[in-house]
Amino acid sequence: MVLLSVTLDFVQEHRAGKAAESLRHSVSVKARVIRDGKAIDVPVADVVPGDVALLSAGDMVPADGLLMDACDLFVKQALLTGEAYPIEKHPGELPADATDLQDASNAVFMGTTVISGSATMRVIKTGTGTAIGAIADSLTSKPPATAFEVGTHRFGLLIMRLTVLLVLFVLLVNAYLGKPWLESFLFAVTLAVGLTPELLPMVVSVTLSRGAMHMAKKRVIVKRLAAIQNLGSMDVLCTDKTGTLTEAKIKLEQHVDPQGQPSERVLELAYLNSFFETGLKSPLDEAILAHENIDVSAWQKIDEVPFDFERRRVSVLLDKGNGRLLVVKGASEEIITLCTRYEQQGSDAQVPLDPVSRARIHEQHNALEREGFRVLGIAWREVPQDQPHAVVGDESELIFAGFAGFLDPPKQSAGAALAALKESGVTVKIVTGDSDLVTQHVCTQLNIPITGLLTGKDIEAMDDHALRIRAEKANLFCRVNPAQKNRVILALKARGHVVGYLGDGINDAPSLHSADVGLSVDSAVDVAKEAADMILLDQDLQVLHDGVLEGRRTFGNILKYIMMGTSSNFGNMFSMAGAALFLPFLPMLPTQILLNNILYDISEVPIPLDQVDPEELRKPRTLDMNFIRNFMLVIGPISSAFDFLTFYILLSLLKADEALFQTGWFVESLCTQVLVIFIIRTRGNPFKSRAHPALVATSLSIALIGAILPFTPLGQYFGFVQPPAQFYLILGAMAVSYLFVVELAKRGFYSWHKKHGKPQRVGHRSI
Repeated sequence: MVLLSVTLDFVQEHRAGKAAESLRHSVSVKARVIRDGKAIDVPVADVVPGDVALLSAGDMVPADGLLMDACDLFVKQALLTGEAYPIEKHPGELPADATDLQDASNAVFMGTTVISGSATMRVIKTGTGTAIGAIADSLTSKPPATAFEVGTHRFGLLIMRLTVLLVLFVLLVNAYLGKPWLESFLFAVTLAVGLTPELLPMVVSVTLSRGAMHMAKKRVIVKRLAAIQNLGSMDVLCTDKTGTLTEAKIKLEQHVDPQGQPSERVLELAYLNSFFETGLKSPLDEAILAHENIDVSAWQKIDEVPFDFERRRVSVLLDKGNGRLLVVKGASEEIITLCTRYEQQGSDAQVPLDPVSRARIHEQHNALEREGFRVLGIAWREVPQDQPHAVVGDESELIFAGFAGFLDPPKQSAGAALAALKESGVTVKIVTGDSDLVTQHVCTQLNIPITGLLTGKDIEAMDDHALRIRAEKANLFCRVNPAQKNRVILALKARGHVVGYLGDGINDAPSLHSADVGLSVDSAVDVAKEAADMILLDQDLQVLHDGVLEGRRTFGNILKYIMMGTSSNFGNMFSMAGAALFLPFLPMLPTQILLNNILYDISEVPIPLDQVDPEELRKPRTLDMNFIRNFMLVIGPISSAFDFLTFYILLSLLKADEALFQTGWFVESLCTQVLVIFIIRTRGNPFKSRAHPALVATSLSIALIGAILPFTPLGQYFGFVQPPAQFYLILGAMAVSYLFVVELAKRGFYSWHKKHGKPQRVGHRSI
């Protein structure tokens, strides 16, 4: 076990190292810097604070720094924030309300990409001091203990306390009664061994491995076996939006006229503008050009007025042979201001744009933005047939055609998968770097009710205690950076939740590292896949629900063994301790106790193959020590009561000597604890819940072996003698009575626990 523990620690550290190494490789490019008055290319590793670096379209930013000057600079920060749209950057003072990466309009960050424009930056931070370096550093730290690790640790402490108490009790009693100290010591040690669920590591490993094989058939790679059980216990799933719930690809979702009705005319004009526009195509242009069914062969480009950040629009002058058209596309507010007319719905007429209609069009624009759309305005005007050039002055007295609305659409499987998780008792919370308007629209499309919203600014202003309270109620966290995402995960874990995190970007890596179970997809960046515990090879999120059910089956079978073993072992060991008070000899020889344990363990080997009742799959469960202890305190004494009844029968009715007493109790204890498996393995009626055939076969076989062992030469070797026939008649009646009483006690316990039982919170996860 020590070797296994060391191996697991090594594997965990190796995985963390690989994740950090992947992160370093993702930004291993060259940078162009000014040194000795000359522009030279150097490896990013050689860039130091104080360097002046040059940026142009297509470059990866080599370090964190401030802009000295910039021209039409747009930077894609999805690496750090998850936000799909490029961000405009310019030198100057930081806005007064800026508190986070998304607001730092005068700064650029290592690993982000220049989409368009150019700039000069002064390097401020490099390496681990950068925003992306902080992510890499978090991946090398030891993650907080998971719910499963905390549960097994607490279970170990429970067993250890019981073992120490019983062993000390037996030693003190035997010393008081003057029994041989060596014999008493060996008996006490054997008692401790008997109370230990030594088969638990095997049951856990086999059960988890079987679950991993089942999930592999569903095209899910399980990198850490314990994550399967954590997935089953998960009651909160935090998920990034971009790339996990959405396609991570901007699409043109709306093309509407000024009245808000779908318009092919708007799509055609937007397509013409994007098609004939020169220069680097923006993601919005690419989304428009994805509509390839528009024929532009009849059009010829004459001229254009390029995009600039003061006008915030681009115009192209086109000729179709029967007239020339200026098509304008840009920021809606600017476009509407330049228009004097608008197209009437269902006709070719252009209506004057009076204050009432202008206000109505502005409201249509605002409505689209409230739904989370990135909106562009589309307008046009006719120009003289002989006009050879387009100038800024031509962008006046335009005719407003309508709006183009862009979104990163949700995945088709996301809605059904999240609904299935909700039905299974898993609360879904979205944690994203994107804006609240966009995220709320995605929630609407996926039928996710919003119970509370926190932004990155809100989280920044809270201490950990306040965040724990607010995170419990909120299910939407927007414009959050990687560190804030991680704080949300840790806050939920501190509240006792078993937290899963689904993400695919570098900005998700710290949260994947800290969650009880980190989930990623095959299309994710290498860093996210290295930090995750499971990887979905298909984009169908329905497999998440399947994984939750598989995890609950795994947990159910692990819990069966714990409840069977602790209840039976506790009852038997309590009986041994009690017998030491009045018996002049040992109630069972140390070798007989060990043999009893070995045979009982063999009967439980097929537990990983057993079926789990459907009601066990409906809600998440954790290793609740209150539940296990209470169950043990209810069932254990019943076992002891029948043991003491056996003692009475052996001593009073059968006049047993030492050997017959030890033989009779060995057979009774083994048979009852093996047969009670069929009662404890289900919360319901044992006759309606079928055990796996292998479990039935091994249990009945072990009971039979225990009954006939005293009649064999091997039995004589262990000190057994042949019991009289009437003992087996009494044993049969006692076994039936015992199973009946345990069934009644089990039903009463579950009924009481359902009304009064309070689950033990995992808490701060300190072990």
